[in-house]
Amino acid sequence: MKIMLKNLGPIRQAELTLGDLTIICGNNNSGKTYATYALFGFLDTWREHLNVEIEKNTIDTLLRDGVVHIDLNKYDKKAVSILKKGCKSFSKSLSDVFSSSPEHFKETQFQASLTKRETLPAASYERIMRVRASNSEVFSLYKADNSMELIVTLLVEKDEVKFPNQMIRRVIADSMNEIIFSHYLPNPFISSAERTGAAIFRKELNFARNRLLDEMSHADKKFDPMDLLFKVYQDYALPVERNVDFARQLEKVAKETSFIAEEHPELLDDLTDIIGGEYSVTRNDELYFKPKGKRIKLTMDESSSAVRSLLDIGFYLRHVVKPGDLLMVDEPELNLHPENQRRIARLFARLINLGIKVFITTHSDYIIKELNTLIMLNQKKPHLQEIIKEEGYNTDELISVDRIKVYIAEEALILQEGKQRRTRCQTLTDVKIDREQGIEARSFDATIDAMNKIQEAIIWGGD
Repeated sequence: MKIMLKNLGPIRQAELTLGDLTIICGNNNSGKTYATYALFGFLDTWREHLNVEIEKNTIDTLLRDGVVHIDLNKYDKKAVSILKKGCKSFSKSLSDVFSSSPEHFKETQFQASLTKRETLPAASYERIMRVRASNSEVFSLYKADNSMELIVTLLVEKDEVKFPNQMIRRVIADSMNEIIFSHYLPNPFISSAERTGAAIFRKELNFARNRLLDEMSHADKKFDPMDLLFKVYQDYALPVERNVDFARQLEKVAKETSFIAEEHPELLDDLTDIIGGEYSVTRNDELYFKPKGKRIKLTMDESSSAVRSLLDIGFYLRHVVKPGDLLMVDEPELNLHPENQRRIARLFARLINLGIKVFITTHSDYIIKELNTLIMLNQKKPHLQEIIKEEGYNTDELISVDRIKVYIAEEALILQEGKQRRTRCQTLTDVKIDREQGIEARSFDATIDAMNKIQEAIIWGGD
């Protein structure tokens, strides 16, 4: 999937293609977070913006015959135009994603585009619609594997259908959205740079929520509870809001088990080593950290900043993640020692090889260099196999260059759309990746070279 951005924060114009691992580097205030938040916002809310129009005769046939067969081919051919219209709708909602004034985004454009290969529908699909009050089944939607037909069937007599036609149309449209788009629009989870605050104040956030509910219960009839709820959350950008909500629900989250915990527990063991211990949530929703090899339990405000910064990633990988999901981490190096930055890079590589996509923004030369090592070691050369063995690397950590996309947020010359001349402006520059030398991380190299020259002058300048 390719993303096009225009007039988004500092970014004047940019394009990026998502890889299995996508990295954005660059200086502060160069647009990395803007691009990340916009992408997350789209992947988190696309179902609200993409609109598959179900024809009236489809509903009429269902209510008349009790069943209707929908040809997916004709809707699949419209996928590009549906996505284009949906992106226009999303662009207009960016002020909500960033919790900022609409004035700041009135000229912003966000556009996602597909390749021909990506427009194939998902394998199989099944959904049952029920009446919530009675839990009775009303109609089913089913698509067989390798089929291009969605079958919608009434499960009650047509005169017993209490749903308005518009609601039936909406349910079918939502299902069509899932079939056509969900296989290449991954389910995102974001760990924002504000995650340490959410870890510390999760109890206070719950207290504030409970107090709000109490105030709502004592309000007069003119009181609008949804308006108050909106005001409570409107100061948070959507990714931060998702972090806050996730931190508040850890007791519920901890009741589930991810496929990684079931099938690849050794990966979680390595994450535990990076963190230096394990998290635990009690039945009373008390969150603790247990340092490895010690009997004590620490609260989040007693724990290190590294423990807090990895909290949501740890719970997500242990309890939530599914194959095909997208893990987005804003500055994964946050509060981590250089050795653990190297180890978190190796962890990301293993996730990619398990079918989980990863998107990061980073200022860490350690993370980039460790990824370079994993790229360069992924070759069939005898001396590389010796290095893998001697340095303790595993084959499931090695990654191929064709699975990685790297961009630098920087000022550069770009060819403006519809014009033949190049203009210097803030953009995302595609970085060359070589299987022999890895990622060309010039974002860091200039600073490192400058520091090396200064130190060389200090050491050798007097001779």
